[in-house]
Amino acid sequence: RRLPGTRAGCATRGSRAGSHGAARREVAGRDAESAGAAMARRRRRACIALFLAEPAPGQSLRVYSDLHAFYYSWYGSPRREGHYIHWDHVMVPHWDPKISASYPRGRHSPPEDLGSSFYPELGPYSSRDPDVLREHMTQLKEAAIGVLVLSWYPPGMADDNGEPSDDLVPTILDTAHQYNIQVAFHIQPYKGRDDITLHDNIKYIIDTYGSHGAFYRYKNSMGKSLPLFYIYDSYLTSPEAWAHLLTLNGPHSIRNTPYDGVFIALLVEEGHTHDILAAGFDGMYTYFASNGFSFGSSHQNWKAVKNFCDANNLMFIPSVGPGYIDTSIRPWNNHSTRNRVNGKYYETALQAALTVRPEIVSITSFNEWHEGTQIEKAIPKKTPTRLYLDYLPHQPSLYLELTRRWAEHFIKEKEQWLM
Repeated sequence: RRLPGTRAGCATRGSRAGSHGAARREVAGRDAESAGAAMARRRRRACIALFLAEPAPGQSLRVYSDLHAFYYSWYGSPRREGHYIHWDHVMVPHWDPKISASYPRGRHSPPEDLGSSFYPELGPYSSRDPDVLREHMTQLKEAAIGVLVLSWYPPGMADDNGEPSDDLVPTILDTAHQYNIQVAFHIQPYKGRDDITLHDNIKYIIDTYGSHGAFYRYKNSMGKSLPLFYIYDSYLTSPEAWAHLLTLNGPHSIRNTPYDGVFIALLVEEGHTHDILAAGFDGMYTYFASNGFSFGSSHQNWKAVKNFCDANNLMFIPSVGPGYIDTSIRPWNNHSTRNRVNGKYYETALQAALTVRPEIVSITSFNEWHEGTQIEKAIPKKTPTRLYLDYLPHQPSLYLELTRRWAEHFIKEKEQWLM
């Protein structure tokens, strides 16, 4: 059997060379056995050279557009930005001053002390580093993830610990395109977000990025391809206000216009299901990777949620995660921690998602390091002041491998559902 990836022609060329060698050996009277061994060595070297010249395995790996992963491009490092961004996250005080007084305050100090309980294999990187972006796409591809769901703020805006990054979107789209990965947008709850400003955001995103080859469009049951948007913390705006934008007769409706799309709201509390329906959203997702943290993120509720969605022509996109730990930035929040149990927690969540037969599954997250939900590669790390968690006894790629294995199972199962 030849090495995987080597061409069958190696053996043929080797056989021909061997026959010529045998003729020469007869003429020269050499030892046929030693000459044959030498020829075999040369043949092996030739085949290995061809094997190494083959395209990298990642180039031919399949990805699945029904598997989405939440992605964060808010990280910065001194080499690119002149200072760290997000890796030096502040320790958020508890809202009760009495409780807050019992916990550390201040800011983390990279590169040894990060605002994360795990340490990335790439170190405290910059999201603007082209090598980092390429490595991220490689890892997403290894995991079979076909859609990167980019955390997005409008131009000039950012979260409290970050800096504006909309100008990075074209590079992310270009890089994703090279790896056959598509990009959807996860619109964050920036200051002043409402139905009117979201209308402007959707118009901007579609006008600016909608023609890019990597821009994700979801094909609905009617055969229409529409951009898909996740709206984080959608419950902060009233259903009545959202209905102005998302229902057919709303005063500034985007329905049946060039800016129509598939809008997915965040489900946190049980009552949100009816609000999401009344608001005119097309579906709901659960985001949080902490099973039991909220109604929406509790696996035991997913069947009921899926039944509600099916009855009301809504999509249900469960969010699964490998674990949860945010005590590096919220030191008082131990009760939300969910141990990874060497991948078992993740597998349980994936199985819970599969049970409700969803059309799409979202993963929280590719690289939200602050909340310890990342499937990106992490390494063991110990410093004088910190001992980071890791994926041992497994390799840094554990969660990428688990994701691919499960994705292939998910797609096969889905084919059975649709038969």
